[in-house]
Amino acid sequence: MSDLIAKTQIDRRLAEIVTPMIEGLGFELVRLRLQGGKTRVLQIMADRPEGGIVVDECARISTAVSAVLDVEDPLEDAYVLEVSSPGIDRPLTRLKDFEAWAGQEARLETTELIDGRRRFKGVLAGTEGDEVLIELPEGTIGLKFDWLSDAKLVLTDALIAEVLRERKAAGVIDEDEFDEIETDTDTETDTASEEE
Repeated sequence: MSDLIAKTQIDRRLAEIVTPMIEGLGFELVRLRLQGGKTRVLQIMADRPEGGIVVDECARISTAVSAVLDVEDPLEDAYVLEVSSPGIDRPLTRLKDFEAWAGQEARLETTELIDGRRRFKGVLAGTEGDEVLIELPEGTIGLKFDWLSDAKLVLTDALIAEVLRERKAAGVIDEDEFDEIETDTDTETDTASEEE
């Protein structure tokens, strides 16, 4: 397995179809999943190579992907297309993701038991060859990338701070667009005193 972007055969086929369109728009395909149910849902996660995608860009990708899927027509039944960002606690689907997010906490899951377990939670320590390095309480271990069935960042304050810092530096976030949050501890104390 070269990546975790698309797992099933139909997911891989759909990824082959939509990847050139997504890359042509200047984005990367992070993950693609066709989920079953009464109405199937085709979930596509995309991002900028440097990170930080906004809603209007997701809409642009959705329009382009819809057009190419209408022409290629790989799915016989009706489906709903959902295009989104990977989010802060993003899935890690390519070997380069583990290097890019080194120092952040992650959950990894393997296809087979490794030393009696399939789930590993710790701090990413980059990569070495085709292995993902993760710091666990018992020490740093290497897991072959091909052994992984799922990997995702854990939402922590440190991760949120890092993502906000990166997006601000890239100009994706404009602080002037947000209201300032004011806290007034004196008012809270006064209110509490009045109730006593």
